[in-house]
Amino acid sequence: MNFPILTWMIFLPILGMLAIMLTPKDNKNLIRQIATGASGIVLILSVWLVLQFVPSNPSIQFTEKIAWIPQLNVYYFLGVDGISISMVLLTALISFLACVASFGIEERVKEYFALYLLLETGMMGTFLALDLFLFYVFWEIVLVPMYFLIGIWGGPRKEYAAIKFFLYTLFGSLFMLLGILALYFASEPRTFDMIALRNNSFGLGFQQVIFMALFLGFAIKVPIFPFHTWLPDAHVEAPTPISVILAGVLLKMGTYGFFRISYPIVPLGAKWFAPAMGILALIGIVYGGFVAFAQTDFKKMVAYSSVSHMGFILLGLAAMTPTAMNGALLQMFNHGTITGMLFLLVGVLYDRAHTRDLNAFGGLGVNMKVYAGILVFASLASLGLPGLSGFISEFMTLLGSFKVFPWITGFSCIGILLAACYLLYMVQRVILGKLNPKWEKLSDISAREIFTLAPLMVIILAIGIYPQVILKFLTPSINALVQQLGSIF
Repeated sequence: MNFPILTWMIFLPILGMLAIMLTPKDNKNLIRQIATGASGIVLILSVWLVLQFVPSNPSIQFTEKIAWIPQLNVYYFLGVDGISISMVLLTALISFLACVASFGIEERVKEYFALYLLLETGMMGTFLALDLFLFYVFWEIVLVPMYFLIGIWGGPRKEYAAIKFFLYTLFGSLFMLLGILALYFASEPRTFDMIALRNNSFGLGFQQVIFMALFLGFAIKVPIFPFHTWLPDAHVEAPTPISVILAGVLLKMGTYGFFRISYPIVPLGAKWFAPAMGILALIGIVYGGFVAFAQTDFKKMVAYSSVSHMGFILLGLAAMTPTAMNGALLQMFNHGTITGMLFLLVGVLYDRAHTRDLNAFGGLGVNMKVYAGILVFASLASLGLPGLSGFISEFMTLLGSFKVFPWITGFSCIGILLAACYLLYMVQRVILGKLNPKWEKLSDISAREIFTLAPLMVIILAIGIYPQVILKFLTPSINALVQQLGSIF
């Protein structure tokens, strides 16, 4: 294929950013249209990529490889397979919908959308890069616009949240960089090529050290307990569209790193750390659920629910069975759509009431009927109702993990019970009961807001009813990865 579709998907937002920089700052509508157009074209390209993708082929497809720094054997190497295809589509979809949701931003609109498009370039490049040097460049690009998007357009404690996010992520990235450099110098011939590095037989001790170095970088991004403390602050202070990006895409960069780098390149290190990964997954699932249950801030409750739901991805990674890892990869996609939807709904309510205090609401189902129905739908999807996508991925993860970690898997089911508790309790406090007279004049959800939510609802329902629509893309690549790891029974 001659058309470099992956390059266009990565750098088209940069072209949009440059166009915005040349647009007068007072022309806010044109700036919004440019940003939406750039994100929309990337989404169209990603859909076309999925349609052209061959699901039965587990190898890398649509590759683009050009020598970048030949003295160091660094390549501009892009490609997509079953592990990354769902993340590419998710990134494009969430980026487009969050861009539309950003139309409510009125302060420094030009700078906001320019940084937003730079963020999309970094995220898309991270999921498409197959050279470790290039991967690290895109990984770090994401850090800069996210810092400013939180620090300038965030809430009252925005500076604190932005600095905390920056320092935590940078700390993990430094260890990840050391691991990448060690892999480069230990490989023969020296290379950053992720595919070539899989063929090197590194010793157990070396793999253990490298896995831990990479683990710190990925664990903080997920985030895994006890590295999770930056997440609630960042979520609560970030503007709603950036919270959607953060939960929908950025957290997945960490778990994607395990699938793409840690497990294929240092499999012995992954096997060695698997029991600890299972324990950390259990802690995250249960701890995140209990803390979410204790929240009175709507946004903070959804943020801590992410800690719990991301734990199921770790559990699937720890088990290393085909069913569990398929479930984990599917959970990455499902969590992005479901939690992104919940954060959008938080934003809809906050824009009208200017508060996120769950105890301040009640009875909103009386005058916000459409909003109430969509909120119930999203809550049921998040708690894992059969027939919706969240159930499929969590069930597959638990089913595939039980043979390997029966006790850990059993106790992890507490997280599902807790999810039902805090989500149904939230629904009760927000839309049921007697309407507070203070909220009698709140308007129902608008057409633009429904536009950002409807595609996510369709996807959640479609995967819940017929999961093969996405699993057919994931399974061949996951099976090849599990075969490479070997059986651990």
